[in-house]
Amino acid sequence: MENIDIGKKVEKYRKAKDFSIRQLAKLAEITPSMLSQIERGLANPSIQTIKVLAKSLEVPTFSFFMEETNTVDLVVRSTNRKKMVMDNISYELVSPDFTGNLATAIMNLPPNTASSEKQMEHKGEEVAFVLEGKIKVILNDEEYVLEPGDSVKIPAQMKHKWENNFNEHAAILFSVTPPAF
Repeated sequence: MENIDIGKKVEKYRKAKDFSIRQLAKLAEITPSMLSQIERGLANPSIQTIKVLAKSLEVPTFSFFMEETNTVDLVVRSTNRKKMVMDNISYELVSPDFTGNLATAIMNLPPNTASSEKQMEHKGEEVAFVLEGKIKVILNDEEYVLEPGDSVKIPAQMKHKWENNFNEHAAILFSVTPPAF
């Protein structure tokens, strides 16, 4: 964990609320000079002061202790997607990684392939959107043929399977929460 600058976070939240140093100091019942020193990293606030500042700024106390997200890590270039190939089916991770509560990927199925031999289930919900080609999805005992622009929601624990019984490549964009690939 890198060093977290609580003072910079206090300043960011204060400015987002459009408070002056004097206004926030009054709400938090500390002196303006103390608040200024906290924001400039010249004073370390006590836990009690952090709690009062969080309440005054209407943010969770833990928000002062969270690391900043490096936005460059949130961008995934199409040429840099993580890829996995299993039995001619490829998966391209659209989201940067499997951290967090959601992962999105593209499943590519060549003609005459299936996602698995039998129906599978997992603990996460899934929403799938057909990007190209036709695909048959089997949900429990029901079969549906989906075409580009069609989508399906698959609830947690529902048995399902994807089959490309057609003569063209199929690509399906899907998101799963929590991530389970």
